[in-house]
Amino acid sequence: MGGCLSKPKPVEVKVELTLLEKEKETDATSPNGKVSPFSDCRPNGTPGHCSDEDTSVLLRPYHKPRDYVEASVCHVKDLENGQMREVDLGSGRALLIKEHGEFSAIGHKCPHYGAPLVKGVLSKGHIRCPWHGACFNIATGDIEDFPGLDSLPTFQVRVEKDKVIIRANKQALQSQKRTKAMSRCSAVINSSMGFSHVLIIGAGPAGLVCGETLRQEGFTDRIVMCTMDKHLPYDRPKLSKSLECTAEQLRLRSMEFFQTHDIELLTEKEVVSVDVRTKTVTFQDGLKMEYRKLLIATGSKPKPLNYRGKDVENVFYLRTPEDANSIARLANNKNAVIVGTSFIGMEVAAALTDKAHSVSVIGIDAIPFRKSLGEKVGKTIMKMFETNRVKFYMQNEVSEMRGHHGQLKEVVLKSGKVLRADVCVIGTGAGPATSFLKQSGIHMDSKGFIPVSKTMQTNADGVFAGGDVVTFPLSARSNKKVNNSHWQMAHVHGRVAALNMMGTTTEMKTVPYFWTAMFGKSIRYAGYGEGFDDVIIQGDLEELKFVAFYTKNEEVIAVASMNYDPIVSQVAEVFGSGKTIRKRDVETGDMSWLIDKGTQ
Repeated sequence: MGGCLSKPKPVEVKVELTLLEKEKETDATSPNGKVSPFSDCRPNGTPGHCSDEDTSVLLRPYHKPRDYVEASVCHVKDLENGQMREVDLGSGRALLIKEHGEFSAIGHKCPHYGAPLVKGVLSKGHIRCPWHGACFNIATGDIEDFPGLDSLPTFQVRVEKDKVIIRANKQALQSQKRTKAMSRCSAVINSSMGFSHVLIIGAGPAGLVCGETLRQEGFTDRIVMCTMDKHLPYDRPKLSKSLECTAEQLRLRSMEFFQTHDIELLTEKEVVSVDVRTKTVTFQDGLKMEYRKLLIATGSKPKPLNYRGKDVENVFYLRTPEDANSIARLANNKNAVIVGTSFIGMEVAAALTDKAHSVSVIGIDAIPFRKSLGEKVGKTIMKMFETNRVKFYMQNEVSEMRGHHGQLKEVVLKSGKVLRADVCVIGTGAGPATSFLKQSGIHMDSKGFIPVSKTMQTNADGVFAGGDVVTFPLSARSNKKVNNSHWQMAHVHGRVAALNMMGTTTEMKTVPYFWTAMFGKSIRYAGYGEGFDDVIIQGDLEELKFVAFYTKNEEVIAVASMNYDPIVSQVAEVFGSGKTIRKRDVETGDMSWLIDKGTQ
């Protein structure tokens, strides 16, 4: 389904009673295993699914008609097949869709960052967000590909006398998001008990989606998720773009959410070792916990920079909301230096231009992003930064950090150039946070990455891994093992790991999707472009409105754009369908290939 994760068919998972409670038959059942009163509900004309609106009617019969709104939104002939329209119901807006002669209505905003889905891509029963590529089933509203955690509400649609009428829950219209129903833990648990049926190390997107997916799929045993962070899971990509946001503002889920769904979250809890023979994890505080299934999703750690003056303060590797807040405060009307032209480093530089007196960027390469986006796009981005008062010192490295009374005052380059600096942010890359696994029995490569299968399984029984720490087979590149440290990809890893933990064999199938934002401009990227040998540009680089196609051996392997939505999501649909886009198709500037020129 266009690269989106499809909901697996219901299966009966049989597990020894000593390990997990026997799974109940899932046909016509709710996530908690009880017979579902909604199995015959047919909103949007789709059997076996109940909308957010209808669920509220059945679960909360005390709801009054005033909780709903009903409106005639258009004539039946106003929409052709394959068309969408955002419609106003008075109490809120919905997205009306017509496909294969059937109407459906869902939330009109992507629950991730609020993108208008009417500008997205409709294809084969799902809609793909124009901004970041998340996919939603148009019949059920369920999220099928990421990023994001929540699904969309669905609304009843009927046709009377050639008028299309939508009936919607007012609250759903306002919230524009829906959390999937989840089971709870049925086991009697003592919080000090040193055993968890599923133990998740890491509370980033892979860990969080894994835990939620288990509950959504009816898992009723203990889930423990631990993190070294002191905060609840938060939206890490925003750290480098919105430096003044607090952990509370970035929070993805509340503590009440975890308690309600019996996902035990242990913060400030560092794992120091794993023993796959005894299936035991040891924490820094001495606690030991046995597991039946384990997910390792510890993310990445910054690569340390070599320089003199390591004791000087106000030098940061951006890792936490506190780091981001300190950087913003220290840079206010002062001099900021960014070391490294990674996406994080450049995003921080962009974010500081309206706060700092000066912003300087130091890079090893001659042009930022040359290896990932190509020389032409890299030069365009560099020029955009220079227009915004950013000074570059390229093909250079840091030699020393100099301070006064312990506070940073100067950054000395190997060229001899001395830069005034009150705060410095180092963004020179990262590596997998897997050093605690050295004696574990879990295979790692020479760089510390964990190789996994398409089902996210490691070499060790019952041990899965996902996110930044893994290399995995990418189907779009003939199952070449790759490391793809994208926020979206980690979500997919978590879901696939959870399904396979439950015995539902599911292979990873998605199109890598990435985005960055600088000076109010977003670059979107889909595919896997490593090793590209040419870049075909359509549009106008000078006007910052372009699409770049990355090719290898006469085949398009990735795409990036700025101010050209929804082209990247359209290309992601083509990639996800398994079709090939030839270099000759994009050289002409004719975009009709998006519809009919991809080949199997």
